[in-house]
Amino acid sequence: MDLTLTDLSHRYGPLQVLDGVSLDIEHGRILCIVGPSGCGKSTLLRMIGGLERPSGGAVLQTGAVPAGCLNPLTFIFQDFALLPWRSVSGNVSLVLEDHGLNAQQKTEIIDDVLARTKLSEFREALPRQLSGGMKQRVAIARALAVNPAVMLMDEPLSALDAQTRELLMDDLVALWTRTPFTAVYVTHNLTEAVRLGHRIVVLSRRPGRIREIVEIDMPLADRRAGDPVLEAHQAHLWQLMRDEAVAADMELLNG
Repeated sequence: MDLTLTDLSHRYGPLQVLDGVSLDIEHGRILCIVGPSGCGKSTLLRMIGGLERPSGGAVLQTGAVPAGCLNPLTFIFQDFALLPWRSVSGNVSLVLEDHGLNAQQKTEIIDDVLARTKLSEFREALPRQLSGGMKQRVAIARALAVNPAVMLMDEPLSALDAQTRELLMDDLVALWTRTPFTAVYVTHNLTEAVRLGHRIVVLSRRPGRIREIVEIDMPLADRRAGDPVLEAHQAHLWQLMRDEAVAADMELLNG
């Protein structure tokens, strides 16, 4: 399934947050969205996922969803959104309820996604027993369990320390390399963007408009920290954003 954003705009009362965003989200690729604070990145993601209705424009879905897809558009949030009284397997099974699956089908799906996210031996653990990185793995496993057409990822690694972020980026690359998925990935971290994004959309300061779309042709599995090509892309992204990022931070500080 492909998504097409056509002239999307959004405002909260008199405040214009996004203006005229048009974009194609291609099947089997990761699209990263970056931009200054308050430019509407998360708002754009919520409109793609149907959590907010745009003030103008449209989000169009074309093509078929994957076989076995239980939920075409699935979110992964930065705060994990786990139920503290449910085990790892219980949190994953939550999204499989009310889909007409029998017990064996649920067990097979849970076993598969826990194996893919390296959580099999922690299936009975409660969230309070897990590190932040492992909690986010549970959230990723839960999203994979419904076999979504598009994963919508809202700064999923921002609450984690630098070392854990690196490990989770490796995990996401391994997951995509094994079974390519479609994702829209919002981040303020340019290292994440160049490590994970096939295309990177740079939004301007509020109201958010597309300043540039950067394509990175290097295979995900070949991207390494310190690679000069990735560092050049990251420097270019920061050059596009730097002045507006400073201005946006001052605007937010001053209310």
